[in-house]
Amino acid sequence: MGSAREDMWGSVAPEASRRLLLAAVDSFAELGYHGTSTRHIAAGAGMSAGALYVHYKTKADLLFQIALTVHRSVLATLREAVATGSAPPARVRALMYAFSSWHATHYKAARVIQNEMAALGPEHAAEIAVFRRETRELVLSEVRAGAASGDFDVADLAATARALSSLAIDVCRWYRPEGPRTPDEIGALNAHLAMRVLGAAAP
Repeated sequence: MGSAREDMWGSVAPEASRRLLLAAVDSFAELGYHGTSTRHIAAGAGMSAGALYVHYKTKADLLFQIALTVHRSVLATLREAVATGSAPPARVRALMYAFSSWHATHYKAARVIQNEMAALGPEHAAEIAVFRRETRELVLSEVRAGAASGDFDVADLAATARALSSLAIDVCRWYRPEGPRTPDEIGALNAHLAMRVLGAAAP
C-alpha cells in the first residue's frame, strides 16, 4: 500500500509539496475539509504553518491539487487498462479490475474527493469536471462497444455504465486495509460482477 500511494504522488515536486498533500489527505479524511486547519496539515507534514504557504496559497489549493492528482491517476489507469485487451469483454474486465483496485489502493484520497468535491471553487470544479466527464465517457464507450458487438446484453447503455462506475468508486467508501479482501481480490470480484451485469459469457 505504501509504495502504491507514493507512486500516485510521485509527480508532485518538490518533496515538501508532496508531504503537504499527503498530510492534507490524512487530515481531510479524518476531520473533513471544513474541520481541518492549515496548521493541522503543516503539523502532519512536519512543517511550520508558515512553510505551508510557500507551496500552497490556501487550503482550497491543497484540495484542488489532491483532486487533480486523483483524477489524472484514475483516467490514466483506465486508459492503460483498456489498451491491454482487444475484445470488449476483456477490455471491460480489465477496466473494472483497474477501476476497483485503484479505489481500494487509494481509498483514503478517493474518499476525500467523494466527500469534499463541493468545497472546490467554481473554476477548480470546472477543471475537475472535465476529467470526470472523460472518465464517464470512457466507461460508456466500452459498454457501448460490447453491446454493438453482441458481447453484452444491455437495455440501457448510460444507466449500465453508471452502475459499473458506481460499483468501482463505492469501494473507497467501505474498504479497509485490515479487511478480508485485498485490492487485487476486490478488483477481480468486481470485474466478474461486471460481466454478470453485462450478460457476457464466462471467459
